[in-house]
Amino acid sequence: MTQTPQPPQTPHQPRAQLRIGPHMVQPPVVLAPMAGITNAPFRTLCREFSGGKGLFVSEMITTRALVERDAKTMRLIHFDGSEKPRSIQLYGVDPMTVGKAVQMIVDEDLADHIDLNFGCPVPKVTRKGGGSALPYKRHLLRSILREAVTAAGPLPVTMKMRKGIDDDHITFLDAGRIAVEEGVTAIALHGRTAAQHYGGTADWDAIARLKEAVPEIPVLGNGDIWSADDAVRMMRETGCDGVVVGRGCLGRPWLFGDLVAAFEPGQEGPVDGSGVAVDGSGAAVSGSGAAVSGSDAPGYARPTLKEVAAVMRRHAELLAEWLEDEERGVIDFRKHVAWYTKGFSVGSEMRKRLAITSSLAELDALLAGLDLDQEWPIGADGPRGRTSGRNRVVLPDGWLDDPYDCAGIGADAELDTSGG
Repeated sequence: MTQTPQPPQTPHQPRAQLRIGPHMVQPPVVLAPMAGITNAPFRTLCREFSGGKGLFVSEMITTRALVERDAKTMRLIHFDGSEKPRSIQLYGVDPMTVGKAVQMIVDEDLADHIDLNFGCPVPKVTRKGGGSALPYKRHLLRSILREAVTAAGPLPVTMKMRKGIDDDHITFLDAGRIAVEEGVTAIALHGRTAAQHYGGTADWDAIARLKEAVPEIPVLGNGDIWSADDAVRMMRETGCDGVVVGRGCLGRPWLFGDLVAAFEPGQEGPVDGSGVAVDGSGAAVSGSGAAVSGSDAPGYARPTLKEVAAVMRRHAELLAEWLEDEERGVIDFRKHVAWYTKGFSVGSEMRKRLAITSSLAELDALLAGLDLDQEWPIGADGPRGRTSGRNRVVLPDGWLDDPYDCAGIGADAELDTSGG
């Protein structure tokens, strides 16, 4: 589904109020956890463009690694002082380990909201029975949710999941009812199976069905939200209470400003009169800023390549500061280059050079050599990130034999590193 976002229509937007435990999320928009992407620097950029509005979730954290205080994991759970509420996503397959991780978060005041990952489709996770494979085991799912909710005490616990393993093993309705019964605060559903991975089209009808099945708690929709108008349309068509945005914001952190503009009448997102991005206090964000241009898109960001380049530079700098190592930060930034420059006339050779930079000075020199006067191009909107599907989901031996038997979950099922 590729489209150029159009200005919001009248009536302007659903007026749903999304509540996650004690936290009001307005507009009802959540940044999806993405491994290697939604670290503190990227969350900072997205919050700046939204003016601090919305909910921004950490990348996936493995419960075993957290309990064992793995050094990499402890860095990943770092939140900037301005992040409120602090939202952390956990992955785990052992109820006791999940419970210990949640208890650690509560005891050490590490977060204000806990999300549980039952949606990750990558083989290194599903082959251990985790992620999108786990809801098939109904008793195991219930045990994990019970341990997490009990340990969380006053902290809200939510979950993110997919429709099921494949079209023959659909689990989302059963999982939704179990979640309600165990005290989960909200559910996010990606409208694809694990077998689809990120291919094909997300099934928004499944989101509507889940909302009907679990009216007691908020349901958030996820999948194929490439623009603010997609988010508004999903809520109108499915009746869901909010949206979770993942691949649509890759190389486009200003999408969260668009979402504010779409959901809040009269708001133009986090830009001042000159089109410079501002933070929640109204202070200019140094080096960033996607100007609103074009009379046909009020409140929507349509940055020139010069403005995109400024955001790229700031993103790389934030990563360098966070990692306390300029070279590592710039290297980590490389994965974002293709997303930021999509649709612009940059040239394959220049893209390659940008993707092998290792210092901020080198990045500055390359960005300065671009044709920075280019306007926001046709083709820059729409799908980005992974779009491939899979024919088969990698699962533990005998996983599909019995949807209730939990045998076969071993100690090695808890990965010792975060991500996925």
